[in-house]
Amino acid sequence: MKITITDKKKKENFISLFSVLKNCSSLINVTVEPELLHIQGMDKSHICLFDLKINKNWFSTYELTKTVKICFDSVFFYSIISTKSDNQDLTIYLSDNNQDILHIIFDSKEKEGEKNGVKKEEKEKETKKGEYKKTFKMNLVEYEYEEMNIPTVDYDAEFSLSSKLISDIFSQLNNFGNDIVIKCSEENISLTTIGATGEMKVEVPVDDLNDYSIIEDEEVVLTYSLLYINKMCITNKLSTDVEFSLSNECPMKIRYNLGDDSLLVFFIAPKMNDE
Repeated sequence: MKITITDKKKKENFISLFSVLKNCSSLINVTVEPELLHIQGMDKSHICLFDLKINKNWFSTYELTKTVKICFDSVFFYSIISTKSDNQDLTIYLSDNNQDILHIIFDSKEKEGEKNGVKKEEKEKETKKGEYKKTFKMNLVEYEYEEMNIPTVDYDAEFSLSSKLISDIFSQLNNFGNDIVIKCSEENISLTTIGATGEMKVEVPVDDLNDYSIIEDEEVVLTYSLLYINKMCITNKLSTDVEFSLSNECPMKIRYNLGDDSLLVFFIAPKMNDE
């Protein structure tokens, strides 16, 4: 197994993915299939299910002879990939001789001058000082996780909004309470949090939403852990927009479109009325 990422934006997105996932679970189970890389798991409290699917076309190189399943420490892996430099490609591979160690390499791109026989001094000027090749070895761990089959659900309300805007709103709400009440109606969406000393309410008009649909004459009112959502799910670094799907009968879905038929989806259980 060998995958590489050379696109600068995708390298940043890949790091951001694991910046979020490490908050969900200390261990990450990865299934590398012929057509996609799949990661699924739950947090310890079983409030949040995350499901990441990255199409093979998302990567610069995707070499695989058979399906591979691996598990590793999410915090340590994030620490490794966070060391990348802007002009370095990321390569991740498993050796045929040792399937218990994951290899991670950061190396500078091959320059056009190098291909065309430009002098060594001129090539070196193209590489930023300090961007040296870095190699890592990470021990894999054994952890049994049975993947869940996520059913298709018809939600009562669905909307999308700028990820930057929603991230800022949730961050502000987090200063005033631990829980958030999301209310969807035909007129607007309201986000409310109540703390010991007061409350904050944000009303988002339907016209300000990128997309919005709700069952006619329906009102959806659900409560979630705001601390939990902010820590594990809300980020503005993965996609321009973030999509929310809510229903009175099932967990909320938060969806990020990563491009190239690749998605990161969270499912968050609501808080019960007696909590």
